[in-house]
Amino acid sequence: MVAVILECTGQNDQMVDQWVWDGHCAPAAVKLSSNFEAAYFHTDPVNMSTGTVGVRGTKGFEDGEHYWEIVFLEPPAGSSVMVGVGTSRAVLSSDYCQYVNLLGMDRESWGLSYKGITWHGGLSCQFCEPFFDRRTVIGCHLDMDRGTLSFSRNGQHLGLAFTGLPREPIYPIISSTATDTELELGLRTCRYLSLQGKCMSVVKKCLRSVDLVDQLPLPESIRQCIRVW
Repeated sequence: MVAVILECTGQNDQMVDQWVWDGHCAPAAVKLSSNFEAAYFHTDPVNMSTGTVGVRGTKGFEDGEHYWEIVFLEPPAGSSVMVGVGTSRAVLSSDYCQYVNLLGMDRESWGLSYKGITWHGGLSCQFCEPFFDRRTVIGCHLDMDRGTLSFSRNGQHLGLAFTGLPREPIYPIISSTATDTELELGLRTCRYLSLQGKCMSVVKKCLRSVDLVDQLPLPESIRQCIRVW
C-alpha cells in the first residue's frame, strides 16, 4: 500500500518560495524590515497599541501545497497574536482601540492565536496548548488542492485546523494587538500537482462516494490511485 500511495501522489518536487510581507497593504502600525521578511507591530513609543493590525503576504495561492514558518522573535503577549490565512477581502485592521482576534473574525480569514485557539467566521475552538516562548516557530501548511490548513509548532505536527477553504487566492496573514510584537518569516516552500494528480483530484471530487470508483472504465491501477488520493 505504501508503494501505491507514493506512486499516486502525483506531485512535483518541493521548491523554495520567495514571497514576503506586502508593504503596500500594511497598516501604519506595522513596520517591515528592509527585506520585508520581518514585521514589527505597534512600535510607536507615544501611541503604543491602539487596536489590532495585520499584514498579508505578497502572494495569493490558488492551487498546490504551500508551507511557511512564522518565527516569534519575542514572546507573544496581549489580547491576540495570530498566524493564518485570508482572502483578498480579509480585514487587516480593527476599529480604534478594538483588541480582537482579527484572523477569523469573519468568513474571509482563518487564524490560530498564541493562546492555542483557532478562529473562523467569528467562532473559536481550542486547538492546541498555548505557546509563550521566544523563538517559537509556527509552521503553516496550506493545501489548496484539498482546501485544508494545518499547523505545526517547532516541527511537531499539531493537526488539521481548517477544511473547506475556497478555491480563490488565499494569502498568508499575521496580526497582533500587542506593543512590540516581532514576527519573522522562516522557511517557505511550495509544491504543485502534476497533470496526473490534478486529473485524479477532479475525478474524486466528482464522485458521490469513493466506492463508485469501481464503476469507472479505467485501469485498476488508476482506480487504486483515485481510492487512496
